Amino acid sequence: MLSQLLRFDPEHMHEFGKNANRFMLWGVVLMILGVLAVSFATFSTIITVALLGFFLFVSGLITLADTFSFWWRKWSGFFAHLFFALLYIGVGLMLLNNPIEGSFSIALLLGFFYIFIGASRIGYAAMVKTPKWGWNLFNGIIALTLGCMITFSWPESSLFIIGLFVGIDLFFTGWAYFMAALAAKNLLK
Repeated sequence: MLSQLLRFDPEHMHEFGKNANRFMLWGVVLMILGVLAVSFATFSTIITVALLGFFLFVSGLITLADTFSFWWRKWSGFFAHLFFALLYIGVGLMLLNNPIEGSFSIALLLGFFYIFIGASRIGYAAMVKTPKWGWNLFNGIIALTLGCMITFSWPESSLFIIGLFVGIDLFFTGWAYFMAALAAKNLLK
C-alpha cells in the first residue's frame, strides 16, 4: 500500500521530465566530481576532513554567538548551548589541526553512514518506483557495500578510503540522476 502511495504519478512524471536536462547536468557534474575524488583519494580524504573541521568550527562560533546573544540569563538553555558550541569548536579545531588522525574516526563513522544510507536507498528504490528505479536500487547496493568495506578494513585504509568511497558514491549517485532523467525524457516523447 505504501509503495503505491509513493509511486510517481503522471503529474510528477511530467514535472520530472520537464526538468530532465537539469537532472542530467547534475548527474554529469556528480560523476565528474566522483572521478576526481577517486583519482586523488588521499587528497580528497584530507580535504573532506579539513572541510568538515572548518564547518564544525564555524558552526560552533555561530552557536557561541547565539548562546551569548540570545540565551544569556535564560539559564535553562544557556549551558546546553554553551556546551554544544564548545564541542563544535573543539572537534572542528581537532580536525583542522590534524586531518590525518581525524580521518580514522571519520572513516568509521562514514562506514556506518554508508551502511545506513545504502539500506535506506534500497528501501526507497523498492517503494518509490522512479523512472529506471533499478539504478536507484543499484546505488543503494553500492552504498551498502561501501559501508561494509569501510567498516571491515578500518583503520588500515582510513587515509584513502574516505576520498575513494565518497568519489565512488558521487559517481553512482550522478549515474542514477542521469539515467532517471534520460528515462523521463524518453517517456515524455
